[in-house]
Amino acid sequence: MTDPLAPIRSPRLSLIPLTPAFLETSLSDDWAAAERILGHTIHADWYDEGWLMRLRLDDLRKTPAYQPWSVRAIVHSEMGLMIGHTGFHTVPGPDYLRSILRGGVEIGYTIFSDFRGQGYATEACQAMMSWAHDLHQITRFILSIAPDNEASLRVAHKLGFIRIGEHVDAEDGIEYIFGRILD
Repeated sequence: MTDPLAPIRSPRLSLIPLTPAFLETSLSDDWAAAERILGHTIHADWYDEGWLMRLRLDDLRKTPAYQPWSVRAIVHSEMGLMIGHTGFHTVPGPDYLRSILRGGVEIGYTIFSDFRGQGYATEACQAMMSWAHDLHQITRFILSIAPDNEASLRVAHKLGFIRIGEHVDAEDGIEYIFGRILD
């Protein structure tokens, strides 16, 4: 049986679970210790993501079983460098998705600015969906994207997502909701 906390691998990337210890160390701005925990160099843009670190650390403290689904470093395998992060917002089947795509799970991702436009977001999302499908039999996936985020709209299109709705996020404003069901 496959370890659900093992890195998810794709041709160019390793998606490594970010543990509470890593998140705590990142929040304390101890870059050297965070890199020792991760085992890779961390791009400086990660340290601008304090809100995400706090959110996911709180989630993991409340629900340790969320760890395999939570935030993962996107590490460029050849460079040994964290170039972004990805993960699912929740475990599969949360209440907020019941009326949108029952039993689904929402993917989130960020590629740091120096690495955008090279297909890493598409590759990371595909790897996350394959992991969830192959290991956990999840077939329904959601992306929420701001209407002006052209790069993420292209990622959704490349991955075969279709627009199934929209909502207004309290912090981000209007977002289009895209869904994909795998066979």
